[in-house]
Amino acid sequence: MRALRILLILAVILGGLFVIADRVAVNFAEDEAAERMRTTEGLSTTPNVSIKGFPFLTQVASGELDDVEVGIADYEAATGTGDETIRISDMKADMRGVEFSGDYSSATAQTATGTATIAYDELLKTAKSEPTDVSPGVSAKVIGLSAGGNGKIKVEVEATVLGKKLPEPVSVLSTVSVKGDTVQVRADSIPSLGVDLAENAVRSITDFQQNIDDLPGGIKLDKVEGGKDGVEITVKGSNVKLAG
Repeated sequence: MRALRILLILAVILGGLFVIADRVAVNFAEDEAAERMRTTEGLSTTPNVSIKGFPFLTQVASGELDDVEVGIADYEAATGTGDETIRISDMKADMRGVEFSGDYSSATAQTATGTATIAYDELLKTAKSEPTDVSPGVSAKVIGLSAGGNGKIKVEVEATVLGKKLPEPVSVLSTVSVKGDTVQVRADSIPSLGVDLAENAVRSITDFQQNIDDLPGGIKLDKVEGGKDGVEITVKGSNVKLAG
């Protein structure tokens, strides 16, 4: 009995030491992965990296991590127009089946899914926010974007007719969608700007699009919809690089 008790105590101690070693190793790996990703993607701040699953050390021995979660507070995505970028906030991605090289210098996820937000004031930079002539004597501009409910966004347009600004901005509900690497905003109906105008003239103000290139690791836009604080985007990808 005494020998069995000693063996049990040793097993508990060794098990505890293994857990401690495992957690120390995973914390070190998370910090290293975050720093490598910050460097690879040219991020202004270090992302949060969380390696899921236990034990970590057996995953390392297999050369593949089951599940890695990555969080990036702010990411400046290219727009395909010179040096212009658009800020994407609160990006969270779930990476599955992450294979890494022997020296840990590179890591690639078999699949990745995630979410992020483009704030309305950020997307407003893409809209016609400067007065634009839509017909002789009539100019208009988008002055605000906000949540429209049910995944729609509300576009507020200010118009000036023959030198006189309309008393109130005109609002229109718009559908937001994805086509390839582009977020598109299209009015569900044409707002009245106080005069009869051709539909394409009005849509030249209300409808706009924003190209988004070079997302982290090569992930791609999947779906978008209007949310409380901005356009909520869903991303996905395969063979997504975390580092290297």
